[in-house]
Amino acid sequence: MSSFSNFVVLLVSFSLFIIFLFKWFFKPASTAGKRLPPSPPNLPVIGNLHQLGLYPHRALQALSKRYGPLMMLHLGSVPAVVVSSADTAREIMKTQDLIFSNRPKVSIPDKIVYGSKDIAFAPYGEHWRQVRSICVLHLLSNKRVQSFRYIREEETDLLIQKIRQSSTSSTSVTNLSDLLVSLTNGTICRVALGRKYSDGEAEGSTKFELMFKEIMELAGTFNASDFIPWLKWMNKVNGLDSRVDKVAKSFDEFLSGVVEDHRNRKQGNTDTDDSRNDADLVDLLLEIQRENKSSFVLDDEAIKGVIFDMFGAGTDTTYTSLEWTVAEILKHPEIMKKLQNEVRQVVGSKKEVEEDDLEKMPYLKAVMKESLRLHPAIPMLVPRESTQDTKVMGYHVAAGTQVIINAWAIARDPVQWENPEEFNPERFFKNTAVDFRGFNFEYIPFGAGRRGCPGITFAMAVNEFALAKLMHNFDFALPIGVNEWDMTEAVGSTVHMKNSLLVVATPKLLASSS
Repeated sequence: MSSFSNFVVLLVSFSLFIIFLFKWFFKPASTAGKRLPPSPPNLPVIGNLHQLGLYPHRALQALSKRYGPLMMLHLGSVPAVVVSSADTAREIMKTQDLIFSNRPKVSIPDKIVYGSKDIAFAPYGEHWRQVRSICVLHLLSNKRVQSFRYIREEETDLLIQKIRQSSTSSTSVTNLSDLLVSLTNGTICRVALGRKYSDGEAEGSTKFELMFKEIMELAGTFNASDFIPWLKWMNKVNGLDSRVDKVAKSFDEFLSGVVEDHRNRKQGNTDTDDSRNDADLVDLLLEIQRENKSSFVLDDEAIKGVIFDMFGAGTDTTYTSLEWTVAEILKHPEIMKKLQNEVRQVVGSKKEVEEDDLEKMPYLKAVMKESLRLHPAIPMLVPRESTQDTKVMGYHVAAGTQVIINAWAIARDPVQWENPEEFNPERFFKNTAVDFRGFNFEYIPFGAGRRGCPGITFAMAVNEFALAKLMHNFDFALPIGVNEWDMTEAVGSTVHMKNSLLVVATPKLLASSS
């Protein structure tokens, strides 16, 4: 038995050695003689996968310093180029945006979202164009975002109320991370579905929260078979396939129930105008489906796919951005004091902040911009894929090549930013033209071009208003015995804070009287 084991080990080792020699001495015919982007040495089978580490955005930044702003990696059998400069990002996302507007197929989201029938993961084509158009024109327009203002106000008031309830003494510790999750989940549930499914007192809320948490964890799970297809069998052994199948089935049943409830409610309602203020996103999508004014058919799977994106982008990334912003403010007391003074001066004798006040708070907007610069929620954005052979910055990029845009590294590039590691909101007063809407390629926390995030207006409305309310109502400090804020990053495609943001929140009136 021992000799057989030795033979197997020898055979495997010899096979890997032959593969290594083949990869070393022979180039594919399609790239032979063509100028390819610089590339770190890679290993047989796995390529450069081992170099990504737990924090790929940081590892790729370090590699780019050695190999340049456009470098080639081999992620298993998948060729990929990594973009780490503003000029290269402009070439990909503006000059050749159409060529790089496809999405690579990612197996876990593909299974959860009905074969990528959503917006974020859908391949470039007619389905994606139609669904994105519906999103931009009907679901996330400025007018529609304003129509949900009362929901943002009510949910943010509830956040303030919960913090007050947890702040029973000057030493009471509040888990602000949990409350920010509750704020964004509650807001998105009401906007998208018309009611909360994320409130601990609501029927089925615990099941919904656990299910959605599982989905977000799976979405950030590294799946080796996406890069080394012959390892697909491992997903059956390690249970990944069964986990994905189970959560996909549960979420589909939940969303199907929501759609049917809305459809039945509509049939029993004589009011046919879904442009009214209390129409949620499911109502709007069903109205578009009923009208069917074009050859494009918005089926139930596409509706559920869009709603999935609303949750994924509207909760996970939104609360993450707000959490990092508050953490940076608390880490810099002088910035917190300056921000509090601005907010409280604008509000004046009024009882509370109103959304209209935000336009009079330039420092608050600069703080949010600076936080998004240092902490983009998805630091490498969602990967793109080239649809044809092309040249980028003089290098050959073949069709089917994945494109990873390291927005995190670009926003910390010392060529573009003075003291890039420093949290300094004032930098945005020096150049007020720099914005996050995809026109300034040194600063792309929401992406840019055709594949840019369509929900920027909604996300910023939630974040800016919540931040203003927090600064108006409370003073914040570290818990007793904690000497500094923990800014460690968690592992995952969406980069959260690793540990919850625990604070001592003192209500403003109590702080001023003590």
